This record gives sequence, structure tokens and C-alpha cells, in this order.
Amino acid sequence: MLDTIFNHKSIRKYKDTPVSEKDLQEILEAGTRASTTGNMQIYSIVVTRDNDLKQQLAPTHFNQPMVTQAPVVLTFCADINRFNKWCKQRNAEPGYDNFLWFTNAVIDAMLVAQNCCIAAEDKGLGVCYLGTTTYNADKIIDILELPKGVIPVTTVVVGYPDEDPGLTDRLPLEGVIHYEKYKDYSNEDIDSIYAEKEALESTKQLLEENGKETLAQVFTDNRYKKADNLHFTNVFLDVLKKQDFFNH
Repeated sequence: MLDTIFNHKSIRKYKDTPVSEKDLQEILEAGTRASTTGNMQIYSIVVTRDNDLKQQLAPTHFNQPMVTQAPVVLTFCADINRFNKWCKQRNAEPGYDNFLWFTNAVIDAMLVAQNCCIAAEDKGLGVCYLGTTTYNADKIIDILELPKGVIPVTTVVVGYPDEDPGLTDRLPLEGVIHYEKYKDYSNEDIDSIYAEKEALESTKQLLEENGKETLAQVFTDNRYKKADNLHFTNVFLDVLKKQDFFNH
């Protein structure tokens, strides 16, 4: 299992080979073995294999080809709908329509998603997280007919890889680990932590392609711009309200 984790790659090109029903069920079952708040399992997974539905979902993920290429698209949702209904049918009044329990449900959904990813990769399949899910959650809700109390928080495509990319760089452990208490970063720490990433050939290529002086500018000016961040924040907050998560 450690080999699987240490060799994780984001796969963006897929063969049209279907994922067997047995493998898919085992991947989903592995997902449900993840830790969960109070053993409440306040999440749901929508499995999309229908080509027409994948075509509908594609624009919500900025038309990344892997959405229609991969044989399986898994949408992981924060879900208090099911648990609320159970409570009410058992003469118990739920109090989970608030931001705290949205956060708990998101944690549940992400833990399940990661379990599914590891299980899929252990079977030789490729996976890729789609961060676009929260950007266009309102549209995904409509397409997948998600009721109130259910919000998509991440999407994972699954299938047999049609590429073999190298491992993506990661910051050194000292950049992300704090022992006993948080130790804030000095200017020297920041320089040291990001030195290897900034020296990569891929970084130099990015700077040239984007006409930027630093890699940080590629993130702030090109990839994740403040104006876009604020726009999608407002869209997502509106989704939380409409889905009865953020009214209290």
C-alpha cells in the first residue's frame, strides 16, 4: 500500500477500457471504510458512467477532456439529507443545517474520496481529482439532481491510464510538518522550502510561457486570480444557503 501511495500520479488521459463492476464495487466499498464523523457517514457518492451525463458534466469542469474520456466519474458530496431524514423518521430532531456540519460532511466526503483513490490506484487504475467541483457546484447540483442538504465537494475520474507522467514534485517535509506546536516561517525558511520547486525545469518553462518573474506570480496572476476566487466564493456561499447548510 505504501508503494501505491508513494507512486501516486494525476492521470489526465484515459483508455476507453471499462472498469469492471467488481473493481468498481470494491473501490466504493473501500471508500466507505474511511473514518467518518460519529460513524454518521454524512456523504454520498454519485457514480456517473453514462456518456450523455458525462457530456453534461464536462462544462462544469471547464471541459477537461478526462471527464468524458474516463469510464467512471465519481462526484463526492457532503450530505446531511439522508441522516436528517433518518432522524425525523425516528422521532429525533436534527440540528445539522449549519456551517459546522457542512464542514464535518466535507471532511467525511474527502476521506472517502481519498480511500477510493488509493483503492483504484492499487488496482492499476488512474485517478485525478477535479477541483472545479466547488466552482460550479450549482450547475452540478442541477445535473445530478441533488436535493437540499447535499453539496458536491470534489470529483474524481477513474480509468485505465493512457499516459505515464512523472511524479509531481512536493515540498520537503520540513515545509509542512510542525512538531509539538506551530512554528511560523521566517523569510529564510520560505526561501529554503521553495528553493527546489523554484529551480525545476518545469518552473522555468512556466515562467517563460506566462511571462512572469516568479512562480508565485503564476499562481496569483494566472491560475487562481483574486477576482475569480471572490466570484466563485460568492457562488459557493449562495449554494450553501440554497442547499440549507448556511442559514443559521
